[in-house]
Amino acid sequence: MGKLIFPPEVRKEVEALLARYPDRRGAMLPLLHLSQRIWKYVSPDVLALCAETTGCSPADAKGTASFYTMVHTRAPGRTHIRVCTNVACQLKGGTELLHQLEKRLGISAGQTTADGRFSIEEVECLGACDRAPLVMVNDDYVGPVDEAAIEEILNQ
Repeated sequence: MGKLIFPPEVRKEVEALLARYPDRRGAMLPLLHLSQRIWKYVSPDVLALCAETTGCSPADAKGTASFYTMVHTRAPGRTHIRVCTNVACQLKGGTELLHQLEKRLGISAGQTTADGRFSIEEVECLGACDRAPLVMVNDDYVGPVDEAAIEEILNQ
């Protein structure tokens, strides 16, 4: 397989991102988000492409990707469920909801079901404490949630 490149249909978007920052390295996070939208997760090849595009080292690209919980460095399930367990959500049952999901799906946080349908991720904060306990299903916030809501999410 050849070297990974951005698809021609998004090349203008890549150039526009790079142009927004006086130092191309500043475009790393938006470029990672764009890459994830294209390839569903940020593989080592995608990290190398982002590093080369921004002029960063591969270690810088990996450091940025691993710092942000919204950047996937492994392929998530088709339904990716992030469960907030920060203080507000924890006090409202977030940790218990996480354990319910793990038990129901037979996987632990950070894993994907064998069929690739579901993945679970424990996150520190989703920034919507007023809706605690909160989960994020793919890119949609759902909250407040309870055990019944979790079952509904899994059955959809």
